[in-house]
Amino acid sequence: MKTAGIIGGAGYIGSHITKKFLEEGYHVRVGTTDLSNKEKYAHLKAFPNADHLEVVQLDVRNTSELETFLKGCNIVVHGGTPFQLEVKDPQTELFEPTIKGTENILHAIQQVPTLEKVVFIASVAAYNTDFPLLPAGKKAGDRVSETDAPHMSEQSHPYAQAKFIANRTVNEFIAALPSLSFEITSVSPTGVMGMALSQRQDSTSMGIQYLFKNNIAPNPFIQMFYDNDIEFAIVDVKDVAEGIFKAATTSGLHGRNYLLSSESYHVSDVHAMLNGKDPLNAPQVVYDSAKAQRELGVKFGPARRTLEEYTA
Repeated sequence: MKTAGIIGGAGYIGSHITKKFLEEGYHVRVGTTDLSNKEKYAHLKAFPNADHLEVVQLDVRNTSELETFLKGCNIVVHGGTPFQLEVKDPQTELFEPTIKGTENILHAIQQVPTLEKVVFIASVAAYNTDFPLLPAGKKAGDRVSETDAPHMSEQSHPYAQAKFIANRTVNEFIAALPSLSFEITSVSPTGVMGMALSQRQDSTSMGIQYLFKNNIAPNPFIQMFYDNDIEFAIVDVKDVAEGIFKAATTSGLHGRNYLLSSESYHVSDVHAMLNGKDPLNAPQVVYDSAKAQRELGVKFGPARRTLEEYTA
């Protein structure tokens, strides 16, 4: 039985990844920043094959904990970076754990002889830090794909900037070490939506759906969504987990980064569908996931189905 280490495996996306690997017959090791807080990971114990699950203490900034976590892993998925929109100190809350954590992982994985594949969960911000707005040079009706030059702005949200820099760090690592004994693949989801597998109330992704459903704007960043009725690219959390599993278990993908996205709707239409109503506008494809569909074999479900599941 192979071992998959899921960093952040008890979070919103991470729980779906953990469930997928358990269902596929892997021994799964989940890292959590606070092992004493059982509420964060208790829901994982109810998953099928949970007898092959272990939960361990892990802060990716702690090199000793990281080395212990990685020992014996065949697959590592890094999804342990903080996702938060309300930030008081970007340096300590976002940049340090996201960038320094990635650097620590890149250093530590070189010491793991059993390792076959590492998957980094990047973000659409790896291609466009202005998401959900279009990147510079694009206009309404254009598509964004992996072939476009990445767009980064220092005016973007700190979360997006941190994810962009972390992804660039991974790319630089790959370029500097062409003879690695394992593969590194990245995935970049757009706006991840759908139901959580836990009852926790601290998920930013679930929180965004709640805000859209109720037209609540707790800050100017979210208010901008409503003021401009922007098109918001959506991907189902289950499809993200499927894409990550495929990226982790398919060979020959070293150095690639896949956009994971379904359809885009105006926020007014997202609000309508989250309240059981029909959208006024047809969905558009803004972020092109053709590469992921072709090379990972992922079929992205319609965004409307994702939103209806949240409403149900």
